[in-house]
Amino acid sequence: MIRLTRYLKPYLALILLAIGLLFVQANADLALPDYLSRIVNVGIQQGGVENSVPVAIRADQMDRLTLFLSPDEQSRVVAAYTRVDFNSPDYEETLKTVPGVADEPVYVLTSTDADEIAWLNPVMAKALLAVSGIEQAMADPAKAAQMGAEAGFDLSELPPGTDIFSMLAKLPSDQREQLSLELQGEFAALGDQAVQQAAIQVVKSEYAALGMDTDRLQSSYILDTGLSMLLITLLSVAASISVGFLAARTAAGLARDLREAVFRKVENFSGAEFDRFSTASLITRTTNDITQIQMVVIMLIRLVFYAPLIGVGGITRAMDKSASMWWIIAIGVILLLILVVLLFAVTLPRFKSMQKLVDRLNLVMRENLSGMMVIRAFNMQPFEHQRFDKANQDLTGTTLFINRVMTAMFPVMMLIMNGLSILIIWVGAEQVAQAKMQVGDMMAFMQYAIQIVFSFLMMSMVFILLPRASVSGGRIAEVLDTEPSVRDPKTPRKFPQPFRGNIEFRDVSFRYPGADEDVLCNINFTAKPGQTTAFIGSTGSGKSTIINLIPRFFDVTGGQVLIDGVDVREVTQHELREKIGYIPQQSTLFSGTIESNLSYADDNAGQDDLLAAARTAQVSEFIESSPDGLATEIAQGGANVSGGQKQRLSIARALVKKAPIYLFDDSFSALDFKTDAALRTALKEDTADSAILIITQRVSTVMNAEQIVVLDEGKIVGTGTHPELMKTCETYREIAMSQLSLEELS
Repeated sequence: MIRLTRYLKPYLALILLAIGLLFVQANADLALPDYLSRIVNVGIQQGGVENSVPVAIRADQMDRLTLFLSPDEQSRVVAAYTRVDFNSPDYEETLKTVPGVADEPVYVLTSTDADEIAWLNPVMAKALLAVSGIEQAMADPAKAAQMGAEAGFDLSELPPGTDIFSMLAKLPSDQREQLSLELQGEFAALGDQAVQQAAIQVVKSEYAALGMDTDRLQSSYILDTGLSMLLITLLSVAASISVGFLAARTAAGLARDLREAVFRKVENFSGAEFDRFSTASLITRTTNDITQIQMVVIMLIRLVFYAPLIGVGGITRAMDKSASMWWIIAIGVILLLILVVLLFAVTLPRFKSMQKLVDRLNLVMRENLSGMMVIRAFNMQPFEHQRFDKANQDLTGTTLFINRVMTAMFPVMMLIMNGLSILIIWVGAEQVAQAKMQVGDMMAFMQYAIQIVFSFLMMSMVFILLPRASVSGGRIAEVLDTEPSVRDPKTPRKFPQPFRGNIEFRDVSFRYPGADEDVLCNINFTAKPGQTTAFIGSTGSGKSTIINLIPRFFDVTGGQVLIDGVDVREVTQHELREKIGYIPQQSTLFSGTIESNLSYADDNAGQDDLLAAARTAQVSEFIESSPDGLATEIAQGGANVSGGQKQRLSIARALVKKAPIYLFDDSFSALDFKTDAALRTALKEDTADSAILIITQRVSTVMNAEQIVVLDEGKIVGTGTHPELMKTCETYREIAMSQLSLEELS
């Protein structure tokens, strides 16, 4: 998989942009639980009041607050507010939101600095609670007596209507400080968070006393926070859609580039590489394997960068809500890690075997489709059905096993997630009861825990799919990293001009890759232009191998193949094959028309050239009898024409090229004797200046050749004309006598 990363370079900008958008999406998703916490804590529980610093407070209440502040605190608090009364320039504007200013002077908060508000919060909270506590104590004689004793006098004996705060203001500073310290001691037992929450209730009471619309304040806060959540959600959705688009574009582009790279590499393969990679395997690698990589690239871009951001961010924000419940997150993470490791260990071996099973299924299917006639002729349908069923069952069994494991993973994940939720509620409820945590924070903590679980779930999905994609990547890289055994030279030569087409085999030996013995040994002959050189011999004697060495489908392992005195390995494959018209043993036609198949040899050939080649190949009658002529459709592989027509169309395609060298690899086997004779006669006339090399099993086809090369077990056992070989070569004479009578041979 890593070996294919170089193909991602053109998409680096898209990947970086996707990562940036994922960062935006992750931060948006992580912000939502915090906004939910604010709605519950501030919007519902605190009535929309965010902190214990009132935006407006009656002047007499401010005077009472300052009794419990140090001189420095007093000056800083007063500096944060502006006194507004009937004569103030801001009176009319203040009256709109604070109706109580019409009855008495009001202090309005003017400082909006976040650091200043953070400093004022605990200071104002304690002072507000102190004032509120004294007001409540005056309604309880026992409490008043206790508080008065601490201050040095009995508050319970004061006459009704006495202004206790005026009296406190007259007390010596040390007595007032003693009372303040006593109250602060009680506050310390509650904790800063509980103190501020309690003070907010006092602030709400102050707002009510000023005639402010507290219901509107609450609804406005909830609506504003909800609108912010909606905008953040839309941002997350937009980022997610954009990332999906970029991931799909990157993965599709990578798949396209890989298919093109594999196709180009396979086009340059020699016969040795095709022996190493089966056709079915190459098809699977080009389709199924690349599809697996495409899927994983999408998952990697969308999840591998996103999941860690959510996981780490979720843990950080959850700890910020309640650091004391870190162990719950730790339990969930440990359980998830154990689950992922177990899944990885169980499924990895099966994923590695998956692609080989797909290869096997494709191989069996391809053989059945291409050999259907043979299967029917021998009534082997039951056997082939069993063979296909075996390959199909193996793949199905492996797929079902993986799917069962994957199916079991989700319920376990849900069990872990639900168990964490119950544990968070259990522990969080106790902390809420002890005023150590707010309900909204507990809900946010739970959501962060769920996000953390889902981040591990997403990562586990990638880790489970990654092994199969890794195997697919290795299989593709294996093709791309395979260097063809037939390569162009670094400094190629050119054929001499004018080009004649004189072919010479000089002490040529050849051995197939991995074979123990040579299939050709010390082959020496010369094929001259304007002459026909025929090769004949028993099956497996090496005839086709000789033909394949000329266009460099394989390279010789010993000796030289020379054309016009130049070793074929010293020129480029393109220049070499430009000089050759090749007709293979297995005639191949491509889907399209007759015209497109004949023009395959020369794109610039006109219809006259195509028809002339068809006449020489004895296929013009078939073309002319078709209603569409050259536009007649040809099915894939030439399935809608006969074997003889396919062979003659292949010959016509090579003749369109007008090459100086023609290689016929047993290309007359499907022709009747009459058509064979007529084709050879026409061929002799139209290719009079070309070197023609023919492989055949028919003696009648080679009787008139200027040179016949007889092969037996990879060696030349005779060279000469037909009359000469009848006299001197026992192997040739046996072949000839087995096919023709003495009268026909004479």
